[in-house]
Amino acid sequence: MTELWRLDGARTRSVSAENPTGAPGGGARAVRGTGADAARDLGVGWKVSPSIDLAPGENATLADVSGPGVFRHLWLTTDRSVLGLLTLRMQWDDAAEPAVEVPLGDFFCNAWGELALVDSEMIVVAPAGGLNSYWPMPFRRRARITLQNNGDRTVPVYYQATYTEQDVPYSAGYLYARRRCSDPLGNPAVHTILDTVAGPGRYVGTYLAIRPGAPGWWGEGELKFYLDGDTEHPTICGTGTEDYFGGAWNFDMDGTYRPYSTAYLGLHQVLPAGDIYRPEQRFGMYRWHVRDPICFDRELRVTVQALGWREDEDKAYLPLADAEISTTAWYYRN
Repeated sequence: MTELWRLDGARTRSVSAENPTGAPGGGARAVRGTGADAARDLGVGWKVSPSIDLAPGENATLADVSGPGVFRHLWLTTDRSVLGLLTLRMQWDDAAEPAVEVPLGDFFCNAWGELALVDSEMIVVAPAGGLNSYWPMPFRRRARITLQNNGDRTVPVYYQATYTEQDVPYSAGYLYARRRCSDPLGNPAVHTILDTVAGPGRYVGTYLAIRPGAPGWWGEGELKFYLDGDTEHPTICGTGTEDYFGGAWNFDMDGTYRPYSTAYLGLHQVLPAGDIYRPEQRFGMYRWHVRDPICFDRELRVTVQALGWREDEDKAYLPLADAEISTTAWYYRN
């Protein structure tokens, strides 16, 4: 992604409810909007249109801009209880299908319906529900960002999407995000994080949400990356789930889980926080392959095993057929 940080000749634009097109001089001109009543004694330019109301079933266009350019930052906030009921979509250059089509909460590493703060380089979730993405998102001719309300009530949406108008090098791929869910997982206890996608490309991020469905330790499973023709056996194979997310030894410190959130990896969701080794506990963790991208030439497939541990006289691995797993994968490709 280093080629995207060159800013020679760039011009910054920002799309929000206060400037829906991002046009130069186009901000703070509204005479109607969600803040109009509060600004009735102040007039134009005084926070007349800070947000939109998103009705049930509505698919609102947050940004529709011409390129070339690179989105640098997306900030959004809404009712925290509906993060799983809103669908975020992004389309680049009039592609027929969205490159990003993910529940809003999952894109910001917040499945399970309870707000979890994230302090990382690519995703930040701040008090009290500020959702921030710093994934660079290049486009050449056109970019569209939409948000659909799949719930049964109207919710407020505040947003700002900032981008630079600039040339985009050929080597810069488009950002994709894909979510997959297994509930229950079944046999074999292997969840596909990313089904086969064509290259060339770079895999850059994983968010994993899991409910083990069985007591005891649940993270023995390995993440596997099948590259460029791999079939039965992968080129890249980790040593365990907690190892892949930068932890060790069951995430267990003196009989309790210790959540953490760092620039590139974290275990930021432990629900409920005071329990350990319970079958119905829920967990969320992320890893950004920014410093260590997984580059592929022809194709890539990514899986994770749901594998627990039998703490009995046999002391053996336990496939977690009853596990609930959802994952979001981020990657770039042309």
